[in-house]
Amino acid sequence: MIKNKKVIIFDMDGTLIDSIGIWNKIDKELIKAVGNGSIDNVDIGKQRDEKLKEYSKCEDAYLEYCGFIKEKYNSKMSKKEIKKLRYEIADNYLRTVIDYKPNAEKVLKYLKQKGFILTIASTTNDHTIENYKNDNQNIINKANIEDIFSLVYSKGAVKELKPNPEILYKILTELNVDKEECLIIEDSLIGVEAANNAYIEVAVIYDKYSDCNREEINKLSQYRFKDYNEMLNYIKNELEDN
Repeated sequence: MIKNKKVIIFDMDGTLIDSIGIWNKIDKELIKAVGNGSIDNVDIGKQRDEKLKEYSKCEDAYLEYCGFIKEKYNSKMSKKEIKKLRYEIADNYLRTVIDYKPNAEKVLKYLKQKGFILTIASTTNDHTIENYKNDNQNIINKANIEDIFSLVYSKGAVKELKPNPEILYKILTELNVDKEECLIIEDSLIGVEAANNAYIEVAVIYDKYSDCNREEINKLSQYRFKDYNEMLNYIKNELEDN
């Protein structure tokens, strides 16, 4: 999986950090606020992923997602106002609640020690990534993003979001490496699809919020792990096997 690789490309939300459930809470609170307290019995995470995939070629997929919320829930607010409210609701969560998945920082530090180039390729917006980097003490104290990662690309770095592989190609170009020298770590179907579209091997770290797409994720990924402890043991066995 990793012995002949040089670059490890991590997704952020749902992969490195335990945030998908938080974003679901944020969007549930948002929908209640803009829809006068009403919310349908919908899988919010799946709905969000489907809409972001649909709007992936738009200039601002998250703005269009907020436009979808406006229309679906009959809000009188504009989509720009809804997007602003979304990040106002999210602010405290991003700074104080969100944390690395258990043992993720151990995998990062081990790979860094072994000389791998670590990068982030995330569809998360730039403002959120800055919160993770500069304000979230859970993340800073365990594995500071600035110290661990050579490149951090978020939504603002590309025109099209995953499953389009643009962000992955950007990393290959920047680091002047071949796709065979890279491994991608993902959690979601759109992330795995992006890896497949770039013809780069992908390892999946389990996230329960992707269970609705589990069969397709398993079909499209080369490696699968239930948690970071299992991944770390696998990597150590591969690299240290004499």
